[in-house]
Amino acid sequence: MSSSPVSSTPVLRATLLWSAVVTGVLAVIGAVIGYMVAGTDGLWSALMGVVMAAVFLAITGASILIANRWYGDDLYVPLFFGIVLGGWILKFVLFIVALLLLRGQPWINTTVFFIAVVVSILAALVIDVIVLLRMRIPHVSDVTLPTEFVDENAHKDADSTDKTP
Repeated sequence: MSSSPVSSTPVLRATLLWSAVVTGVLAVIGAVIGYMVAGTDGLWSALMGVVMAAVFLAITGASILIANRWYGDDLYVPLFFGIVLGGWILKFVLFIVALLLLRGQPWINTTVFFIAVVVSILAALVIDVIVLLRMRIPHVSDVTLPTEFVDENAHKDADSTDKTP
């Protein structure tokens, strides 16, 4: 697999990888703490909160990675924004559906669920900061500089000075 010329691709891949690892760890920790605090309802509430946060956070990164596949194409910009906007709309629809399905469920412990979502989001933000700090990306990226500088004004000046009376 060839590397992508888009500088955001390795950052997003690393973020998604670390987020998956941390989600697994948080799911185990949240399930144990949720079970200790509120029994089986706490266990399921913590798992649901961690998984929902992970899915919603991963959709944006995944949509950008998918959109980056069209880098260099004439339709890259409209495709990029279409795919990313589609991901946001998907997240909005999934969020409404999840709220409607989870509302009033007897097995949801709202406190455990809320804490699991907040901890998962904070962990994702910490992962984003750490990945961005550790990645070696130049300040100017995704730009191709010319290999030779041609000064068009120099040719015009040379033509005007070559005229002898």
